[in-house]
Amino acid sequence: MSPHTTPSPQLLDVASPDLAHWLELPAHRSGVRVARHVMGAQLTKWGLPESVRDDAVLLVSELATNGVCHTPSARLLCGVGIVDDRSLRIEVHDHDYTGGGLSRCEPCVDDESGRGLFIVQALADTWGVDRSALTGGKAVWAMLPTGR
Repeated sequence: MSPHTTPSPQLLDVASPDLAHWLELPAHRSGVRVARHVMGAQLTKWGLPESVRDDAVLLVSELATNGVCHTPSARLLCGVGIVDDRSLRIEVHDHDYTGGGLSRCEPCVDDESGRGLFIVQALADTWGVDRSALTGGKAVWAMLPTGR
């Protein structure tokens, strides 16, 4: 199963479909790399400042990695959208039907992982988890200022 851009399954509360971009990908580590590349290219196309693109790509990477590593999902749905002139929304939808939230761990200094949600919290203006109307699983989202 390969990654592919999908028609906008939900408009991310954007004013125009041209301001939303969706990517469906396999829930494998290689899919996270593809998500970073595709979403980064879309943010560049929209003309967002480099610092915003870098933060958004890192958020996509962290949220998609959580979906790969911590859910039973076979596929993930990643979306980015310019919500208004000042806000970018990033979403990753999985197929985790357990109803559980995201658990935060306290990584030890020598741990090689476990800091993803700390990164999300540090970069995003706001973030959260909702039930996905698109997959029935979780939708983890984050908001960033566009720098405009």
